[in-house]
Amino acid sequence: MSPWLLSLDVVSVLLFVALGRGTHNEEGTIEGIVVTAAPFLIALCVGWLITRAWHAPTSLRVGVGVLATTIVGGMLLRHFVFDEGTAISFMIVATLFLSACLLGWRALAGVIARRRTAAAAP
Repeated sequence: MSPWLLSLDVVSVLLFVALGRGTHNEEGTIEGIVVTAAPFLIALCVGWLITRAWHAPTSLRVGVGVLATTIVGGMLLRHFVFDEGTAISFMIVATLFLSACLLGWRALAGVIARRRTAAAAP
């Protein structure tokens, strides 16, 4: 089940990049999206490793760790390794969007799990 849930995080990062590139009238090519997303995807994978997210991928606590690693690591990689910009406005938008996505699906999963548990209780 974890690979499927990891894909939700990956899609969140790719959606963030695709929408951002579209907003700035940059080409929406696969290559452009992958290159722009690379630092965040690398940091996302590191976040999954650090938090051992596969043990509790829907946990909000795990989500916060994955989010923090993705944002901080992604920005550091973007600036120092990929030599791209990290303007304050970009950091704010990235944090807000990725928070909504990376924590949003986990919160929804928690609600669904609680409802299922309540419905199954005698």
